[in-house]
Amino acid sequence: MKPAIFKLDRRVFELLKDGDFQQFTIRSLRDAYALLLGGAVNDTDLWRYIYDQVLRLKRVGWVQQDPVRRRRGQIFHVLDKPAAISLSLVHRRFSNACHNALSEDGAGVAQSRARSETCPTRRLELLAKEIRLDMLSALGEAERYKQLFTEMPVLRARVEDDYIEARDRSSRLLGHLRAIENTLKMLVAA
Repeated sequence: MKPAIFKLDRRVFELLKDGDFQQFTIRSLRDAYALLLGGAVNDTDLWRYIYDQVLRLKRVGWVQQDPVRRRRGQIFHVLDKPAAISLSLVHRRFSNACHNALSEDGAGVAQSRARSETCPTRRLELLAKEIRLDMLSALGEAERYKQLFTEMPVLRARVEDDYIEARDRSSRLLGHLRAIENTLKMLVAA
């Protein structure tokens, strides 16, 4: 079976390769990313973007949350790239397009409205693709665990907890996917 393709922002990848970010917080990664962008960005939106990237990395097992849970400043640790994924670096910068001020030409208001209407749809479509990939990965993992303990009953006690966790993760992701698809349908119909 071919490894799943995992798309990752090139700048996030470069930062995580850097020795200074083998252990990081969302805030430290956001601040370093903002420096790479060099322009004025909305800190809250950039924080959400970086948080989404880290959650995706955590789901595939490339990043691990520190065992000590913190309300603020949660520490994450970078692990080795999982063998089950094929990395695809994307050049997209964090987009502040949804929150840019009006452009200075005469069509500024119309462009602003168009951006605010298309941006959520595009964002939801991208999110649906990412969740679909994560869900398929979790489903495949659950299927393999079940096949392992069906073929080799002696392994059942060792892998059953992992099977249940993968199955639960895929169920949660299916719920996320349905919510996003329903929201997309509502936006398109409006």
